[in-house]
Amino acid sequence: MSSVKTRKLVNLRNFPTFRPVSWFVLFFLYIPLVHVIVYSFNSSRIATIWEHFSTKWYFKTFHNDDMQRALKNSLKIGFAATILSTVLAVLAALGLVRMRRLGSAFAWSLIGAPLIIAEIVLAVGTLGFFMAVHIPLGIFGMVLAHTAFCIPFALLPIRARLGQLDVAPFEAAADLGANERQILRRITLPLLSPAIVSGALLAFAISIDDFITSFFISGPGSTTLPVYIFGMIRSTVTPEVDAISTLLLLFSGIVLISSYVLNRRRR
Repeated sequence: MSSVKTRKLVNLRNFPTFRPVSWFVLFFLYIPLVHVIVYSFNSSRIATIWEHFSTKWYFKTFHNDDMQRALKNSLKIGFAATILSTVLAVLAALGLVRMRRLGSAFAWSLIGAPLIIAEIVLAVGTLGFFMAVHIPLGIFGMVLAHTAFCIPFALLPIRARLGQLDVAPFEAAADLGANERQILRRITLPLLSPAIVSGALLAFAISIDDFITSFFISGPGSTTLPVYIFGMIRSTVTPEVDAISTLLLLFSGIVLISSYVLNRRRR
C-alpha cells in the first residue's frame, strides 16, 4: 500500500503583519466608496464641505434629463452587449471542450486577453480598428466594443460549470438515441443555465461600469453614464456626482451579488 503524501498549506494568518496589512488594504479600497455614499446626502453645493443631511441631490438626479439620456444609452448598450457576449461565450465554451488541451489553452489565452491587457490599450486599438474599417463611432460601435471585452467575463462561470458537469447524463442520452442537438437543448443548456445567467449578469455589470472604452468609442448622442459623470467632474464637483455614483454603485452591487448567489446555488 502506497503512502499518500499530504501537503500542509501555508496559513497566511500566521504572518505577523498579515492582519494590519489586510485592514490597511480594505481601508484604502473602501473608504473612498464610503465617502461618496455619505457625501451624496450632503446639503451643501460644495462636495467637500458637509452642512447637514439632505436627499435633494437624489431628487435632482432623477429630474436630470441629460443623466437620464446617458443612463438609457448605457442600458441599451449593456443589454445588447450582454446578449451577444453571452451567446458567443456559450459557443466558445462548448467549442473549447471539444478541442485538444494545447489548442484549448491557446484559444483561451486569446479569448481571455481582455482580462490582463490594459483597457487603455484595448480602447486605443479598438478605436484605430474602427477608423480603419470605417465603423461609425456611437451606439453601434460601442455595442461591438463592449461585446468584445465582455466575452471573457461571461465565459468564466460557464467554462467553470462545464468542467464540473458529470458525463453520465450525456452518455445515457447518447445510449438512448439522442442526437447532439437534442443533448444540447435538453441536457447541456439546462445544466449550464445558472452559469449562463451568472455570466450574463457579470458581463452586464462590466458593460454598465465601463468608462475608458466608452470614452474613446462614443459619438454624438451616445454618451454613457460613466462618461457623463466624468464630464460633470471636469466642470464642477457637486454632491449630485456622488448621488449618481452611489446609485451606479448600488446597481452594480446588486448585479454582482446576484451573480455570486447564482454561482453558489449551482454548486
